[in-house]
Amino acid sequence: MRRVSAAELMLLATVSIWAFNFTVTRYVLTHGFQPLAYSATRFGAAAIVVSGLTYGMEHSLKFARRDGLLLAGAAIVGIYLNSLGFVYSIDLTNASTVALIFGSLPIVTAIFAFLVRVERLHRRFWIAAGISFAGVALVALGSGNEVSGSFVGILLALMAAGTWGIYSVAIVPLLGRYSVWRISAGALIVGSIPLLLTAIPQLVEQRWDLGALVWACFAFAVLGPLALTNYLWFTAIDRVGPSRATLATNLQPFLAALFAVVLLSEQLTWLQVAGGLAIGVALLLARRRPALESA
Repeated sequence: MRRVSAAELMLLATVSIWAFNFTVTRYVLTHGFQPLAYSATRFGAAAIVVSGLTYGMEHSLKFARRDGLLLAGAAIVGIYLNSLGFVYSIDLTNASTVALIFGSLPIVTAIFAFLVRVERLHRRFWIAAGISFAGVALVALGSGNEVSGSFVGILLALMAAGTWGIYSVAIVPLLGRYSVWRISAGALIVGSIPLLLTAIPQLVEQRWDLGALVWACFAFAVLGPLALTNYLWFTAIDRVGPSRATLATNLQPFLAALFAVVLLSEQLTWLQVAGGLAIGVALLLARRRPALESA
């Protein structure tokens, strides 16, 4: 039996941390944190941590003017708008539903890459995309009319997935000129500024005497999904290549839904389970043969 490599362990740890963050976010939002106050303080803290680490390693956070403008635009979409969509989708909808919808993220990202001519897609991929969005529709229908199945929350989950897809494609030109740490630091700084400004009313009203578990979850949300996984993910990509690494993300929506069901006692309807399976089938179909080629 083949031994599990260090890179594979890094990928598993990364996907598990990302998946657990859905449950963590839902928990803190139902135990005292207001959505914008949580998101603004989280990203503000992450900007300080990641920028400090980056400056310590590289002694610079500078970007060329043209690259800085590209990063700023990407950060507004991928950090600011994405964080708004993500935190409010989980506030209005349960974590397991949002997690299943996020399973369509690789498909959404590829479509954006096609639209800006970064990637070329085959017919098999478009079939997979149709199945994936049919799966999202089943997840939405299965949520019913309960508050936990808010239609607005589902739309915001799609917005969050879409904005992250745009961000992932937009920063591709920067990856050859700057380290991932510097790009992440710059994006977090730029994205957290409008987020903090938008959150001022909630920050003023926010009650800060929260429980120890809430603050432990906050620390995890800053250091795990926004800092540690940066190192783990891109180190693994360097060792096994992006294609093999990206396959691991297929586990994320199902792990995230499992965490939410077990730890938050959330319930999934059979339509939502069917939708999640359809999204999974779509991802496998899209990757069965090289569905993406460099343009």
